[in-house]
Amino acid sequence: MKARVKLIEGVSFVGQSESGHSVVMDGPPESGGKNLGVRPMEMLLLGLGGCSAFDVVLILRKARQQVTGCVADLTAERADTAPKVFTKIHVHFTVTGKALDPRRVEQAVHLSAEKYCSASIMLGKTAEITHDFEVVEG
Repeated sequence: MKARVKLIEGVSFVGQSESGHSVVMDGPPESGGKNLGVRPMEMLLLGLGGCSAFDVVLILRKARQQVTGCVADLTAERADTAPKVFTKIHVHFTVTGKALDPRRVEQAVHLSAEKYCSASIMLGKTAEITHDFEVVEG
């Protein structure tokens, strides 16, 4: 896997993925940024949410569950001093579908966290990561 991050101006950067997608990252005004894009640490948190939600949906679909929606809401705490790593992360999944089996959803969340989500397993080396979920009919 390859990626490129290129300075635009100030502390604004454009990140380009090997798959051909781009994202703008920037810092807050107090750090010289113009708030033009997501913060790099926010990108990590978004990556964790995307990786986990992707796994949960795939696992449930393989189990023939009729998933129609999945939202991962993440909250995180960071260390007070540099390096300001994540110390706690909580992921709350809202999984929507038709006649979903809550046990299957719980199993999918667990498998993602413990076996499949590379981002979760990697960030779990420095942060305590917890998960919960709710099932919504629809």
